[in-house]
Amino acid sequence: MMKERPSWRELPIAAVIPEPGNIAVSKTGEWRMGVKPSVDQSKCQRCYVCWAYCPDASVVIGEDGSVSIDYYYCEGCGICWKVCPCNAIEMVEEGAGGG
Repeated sequence: MMKERPSWRELPIAAVIPEPGNIAVSKTGEWRMGVKPSVDQSKCQRCYVCWAYCPDASVVIGEDGSVSIDYYYCEGCGICWKVCPCNAIEMVEEGAGGG
């Protein structure tokens, strides 16, 4: 059984991390600064431009071709919102629904 790692916010300054992680266990979504992308499925044309540009591989294409956001890894940079040619993605406050 794998021990849960502390959040980066829980680490003391200049902390030494005993074992390195990888992106599969480093949930970088904790880094968001109050906003996150939300996909309006009724506007999405499934062009996947957002998927191609996402630097965190947080845009997920479902088996049915739908687009969703993996908030465990999404850092809220807004690139997907900026490049979406259909205006199907909007940035919403962190506590808001959507996705």
